[in-house]
This record gives sequence, C-alpha cells and structure tokens, in this order.
Amino acid sequence: MDSSLLTDLTLTTHNGKSFNVHSLILAAISSFIQERLRNGNEERIHNDDDQRWSVSLSPEVDLVGLKAVLEFAYTGAVLSLNRESMTSIVAAAQALDIPRLLEFCNKEERMNEGRSPKKEERKYSALEQMKITLQSIEKLWLDIVGCNVILDVGGAVFYVHRVILAASSDFFRGMFTSGMRESHQTRISLPFISASELDVLIRCSYSGTLPLSWDCVFEMTCTALQLQFQPSLSLCLNFMRQEMEASSCLDVASFAEAYEMSELLMESNDFVLRNFWEVSVTPKFQDLPAEKLLDIIHCDDLCVPSELTVFRAVISWVEADPEERLGQAGRLMTGVRFPLMTFREFREVRAIYLRIECFGNKEAELYGSALKEFGFSLPETQDQCRVRHPKDALVVVGGDQLNPDGRQRIPNKELWFANSLRSGPGLVKAMEWRRLGEMPDKPKFRHGLAALLGRLYVIGGCYYYTKDDMMKSAYSYDPVQDSWKRLADMLEFRSNFSVVVQEGCLYAFGGDKEINTNVDSVEVYNPDTDSWSFTQPLDQSLSGHAATVLDGRIFISGGFNCKYMCLVSMFLYHPERGTTYLADMTHDRAQHCMEPLRGHLYAAGGVCNLQTFYTDQQACEVYDPVVDSWTAFASLPVPHVGAASAVLEEKIYVLGGYCQDDYSESGLVHRFEPITQRWETMGKLPGAVTDIRACLLRLPPHFRL
Repeated sequence: MDSSLLTDLTLTTHNGKSFNVHSLILAAISSFIQERLRNGNEERIHNDDDQRWSVSLSPEVDLVGLKAVLEFAYTGAVLSLNRESMTSIVAAAQALDIPRLLEFCNKEERMNEGRSPKKEERKYSALEQMKITLQSIEKLWLDIVGCNVILDVGGAVFYVHRVILAASSDFFRGMFTSGMRESHQTRISLPFISASELDVLIRCSYSGTLPLSWDCVFEMTCTALQLQFQPSLSLCLNFMRQEMEASSCLDVASFAEAYEMSELLMESNDFVLRNFWEVSVTPKFQDLPAEKLLDIIHCDDLCVPSELTVFRAVISWVEADPEERLGQAGRLMTGVRFPLMTFREFREVRAIYLRIECFGNKEAELYGSALKEFGFSLPETQDQCRVRHPKDALVVVGGDQLNPDGRQRIPNKELWFANSLRSGPGLVKAMEWRRLGEMPDKPKFRHGLAALLGRLYVIGGCYYYTKDDMMKSAYSYDPVQDSWKRLADMLEFRSNFSVVVQEGCLYAFGGDKEINTNVDSVEVYNPDTDSWSFTQPLDQSLSGHAATVLDGRIFISGGFNCKYMCLVSMFLYHPERGTTYLADMTHDRAQHCMEPLRGHLYAAGGVCNLQTFYTDQQACEVYDPVVDSWTAFASLPVPHVGAASAVLEEKIYVLGGYCQDDYSESGLVHRFEPITQRWETMGKLPGAVTDIRACLLRLPPHFRL
C-alpha cells in the first residue's frame, strides 16, 4: 500500500482526500466493501480494461477515522485510538460496516468509563486481529471473490488475487508491476510448471501452511525457487533442516550443492559428520562418489565411536561394487586412522581383509599398508586425534569442590566452555576446556542457569553453606560484548532449584529458601521489562528436582518434597493451569538430570531413598510422552549426584557431581550415545565438580580460535 502497488480501490472522503488501497484487504474487514466487491465480481475478473474502482465516503467519515480503518486493515492495530479520536474512528467503522473495529472501540470506551469488560470480551492483540483478517482473505479466495487474474497451467485454471501473488512471489511481483504484457491480462498461461505444485504454492500464499514430506519437498523447493515464492521456500528449507535424518541427509547435501545453497550444504554435511555411523548403513551411502566419501572420512570433525566404524564403512562401500571400487580401496583407506585403533580392533581389520576373497592379491597389499601404519605410526601426541569443534559451546558455571587436602569446600565463580571434542586411540575421548571468565559478585553453586537469545542467565543459588547464604540475585552475560549485567532480583531466595526458558521468558521452580525449607512458588522473568512475577505455584514444595522443555511443554521430575524424601513423580507444568501429573518414574530420585532428546526425556543420576538414608541412584530411565510411560536405559558407570547436564549434537552429557555413599568427587564427564545406547567417558572437568550447572551458548569466533 505504501508504494501504491497493485492498488485497485480509491477511497475518497467528503472533503476530497483520497487513498489508493487494495479492495481485497478492505473487504476482509468491511462488510460494506465486501458486498460491493461481490456485486462486481464477474465483471472485474473477465474485463481486460483497468480494474480500478472507487468509493466516495459519507460526510461523517473524516481523515482521522479513515486512517485508523486503514491501519487496522493492514496491521491489525489501532495505535491512533484515544479519547479524542474515538468518535471519528467509530463513525468510519460504522459507515464501512467493520464489526471487529466497532467491538474494539466499544471495549475501549467501557474501560475509559471505568466499566471493566466481561471475561469473554477479552482484548485481541494486533497479531490475533491480523490472523482473522488473513483467514477472511483466504475465505474470499475460496469463494472466488475479488479474484482479478486467472492462471492457466495446461488447462488447469486458478482464480487468484494479483496482490497476494505479488506479496508471496518475486516472480509474480515482477510480472504484475514491471509493465510486462501480463500485467494487463486477466488470463495468463504458465506452460512450464506443474499444476499440482502451483496449486500447493498458491494455497500456501493464502493459508501460510505447506504440506511437506520427503516424497515431495525437493520438487516443491525447485518450483518455489523457480517462481520465487520466498515464504514457501523458507518452509521447504526449514523442513529439510528440522526433519533431516540419516536416510535423507545425503540427498539434502546433493540438492544443496546442485542449487548452490551454501548454508544448507554446510548443515547437511555437518549432519553427515555428526551421524556418520547411522548414515553409513543407509542405501544412499553406497551411492556416494569416492571423492565425497574420502572428504568425509578425512575430516577431523567426523564423529565415530571408534576408528573401526570408519574402516567398516569403507569396506561396506567397496563391497557394494567390488569390481569397480576395489581400485579405489587403497586411497580410501588413507582416511582410516589405524593408529587410533586398539589391538583388539585391529584384529577385526586383519580378519576382514582375510575374509574378502574378491580382493585377490590386493588384500595383502592393503593389510600390509594398514599394519605398517598401525604398528609404526602410533602417535605420542594428539596430532592423529579427530578433533571436532561443535558450533555451540557447552558452558559450565559455578559449583564447588573439595580443596586438595580435603579439609574444606571451595565455592567457585568460574565459567569454562568445551571448545573441542577429541577422539583418541580406541575408546579414549577428551574435551578441550577453556576458561570463559568469572561471574561478578560472589561465587555460586546450586544456582539456576539458562541461555536466552544469545545471553547467559545466572540466577540465585548459594555462595556458602550456612542458613543465610541463599541468594536471589540474577545476572546476564553477553558473550558478544564480553560483559555482565546485574538484573532485577528474584522475589524469593532460591537454591537447588530449576530454571527453564519458555516463550522468551525464564521460569524458576521451587528450591530451598533456607536450609531444610523448600518452597512451591514459581516465578517468571521477563527480559523486556527486567522484572520477576509470581505465576501458578507447584502443588507441593520441591527442591533438587529436574525441569526441562520438550515440544513447548514444561516437564518436571523427581526432587525432594517438604520432608526431603526423594520422589518418583513426573508432571507437566503450565503457567496458568498449574500441575498435571503423568506416569511416575520407576525409580525415585533427586539432584538428578533430565534432558530432552529425539522426542523423549532422559533421566539420569541423583540420589534415592534407602530406608532412613540416601544412596546413589545410577539407574537411568527414559520417558515417552506419546504413551506416557518410562523404560530403562543404560545405567551410569559411576554416581553423578548434583551433576550438570546438557544435550550437545544429539548426545547427552552428564558432568561432575559426587558419590553419595562416600562423598568422593571424580569430576568425570560421561556422554550417552543414543545409537549404541552406551555411556562414554569424555574426560574430566577443569574446575569445580559439584552442584555446577551447564547449558549451550553460541560464542563469538574469537573465543574459539
């Protein structure tokens, strides 16, 4: 409208002021305009002449009222509504018969007079108003009202609105606004595209939704690219990113490379590297060109349980077509890092070479080369390790630990991040830790930690071990500026509590407000207003529980009740509706971890009740929200009480903690690999190990150099 592009209706006030607008947009809110549009529908769509028309408004419609009507039509808001403008806006809404705007004005008038509206007369937001307007536009299209162009695709006919096509597609925008012959035609032939795919794209332009599956997404993306339907293209690309899996990632990579989509290509290639084991057993893997396979296995960022996985993948690729591929086996084997294998793993290499008779004399040469590399190139340094640098950094904050002589505990204020992951010989894994800095003010442990919009939030906790050492302070860290900011304090002192991010806000659940006293309160932090407010409480006091978000829903498991008994409970929390209980866990636990992964929730570690004392809970279980049930998975190899946890590249990390039975600390990091269903040891933490917290944060490049 601001550019007067494809406007077809002129509205003129009594004093001669006029506005060029889109009749379709006005018809979506105004019964008066919609009726006029319906009456002239047949004439307009079959007339090749100028399709502009005009309406002279009655004297009671002034400039203030008309501008408010247009603001409402195009944005859903009426920012100009106040006591002075109310009369003009109501007059315009009545003249043009705009029920929603009249209803809005009536509510505002009642509120100004001190009469609160009824609950069912709630105030709609501008976004909700726009949603209703767009639904009205879609209904007009389905009724073929106001359609001013016909698209003919091989005999299939589509009645559409020029303005909607132009807003959705740069191709049609250029066609209708650049003076081309088609800009004056009411029937346009498009012989070069698929009618079924155009139908889907047109429907998406009106509804905002696009039905996609792997069977059609590549064809839809091609058509969206060809016709420059940017919103539809974005939906297609988002589908590929979000639904990417082992069976489709290689197709996505090939597609992205063919169409020079560098970002999508980078993401799909990284997916292959992260999930190489799963990808290597798919049929698509056998179709990889040798050069592509060599690039993959030569990459340091390749994630594999051991180097034997790489060897097996190469062998399976060669065996898929031995006559054609045997000649390339030697070159491909240069990507297998034999020195990283154990003696037991290398025995399998020898056995496989002896088994492959189709190699002829080649197997002796290949085995000899591998044996030489294995036996004489064992690295004394880490040069031969595979070193992966995840895009997101795993950050650990605060905590406490025993001093070297074990006589006292030392609270911590340091931040560390895992810069890289290293795979060494056999099952040897390690993490490269780097110091990120220190928290301002006092050290913290048993605190809350979350990342939101690129910032780190550190909240509450303890700074020492006595009754008065609980905290309610909150800070945010901006890694771009490398600076801290003091935020508004929480409304309650809290330690041993949980924090989650939900719809752009932080939620703090329960926790201890002093020694042996926990609370049921929940408070929410709004970053826009730097303020905390109480919301619906839990139905019982909790501390040492675990909370996380899955598919937009907040789940809370276990913890200590008011008598400090470990719980088996699992429930959903809603800020308005409160608590909804789900299936209990098989094992009671508190001070444990719970993380979302692949549509499930994994609970691990913590303590449990054993008669009158606590003991370590090493049993782990996974929750399926679809069937509301728990099943066991691999137990932790060592106790992790008061540990931190996070999900990095679809693997669960449990970091630090202590052993309840003897209060020993190891500082070990364990990683759960969902493919193998096993825990891997990833080395040790660099600093404090108990009551730490962890989350993922995207750091500026200079931190990672």
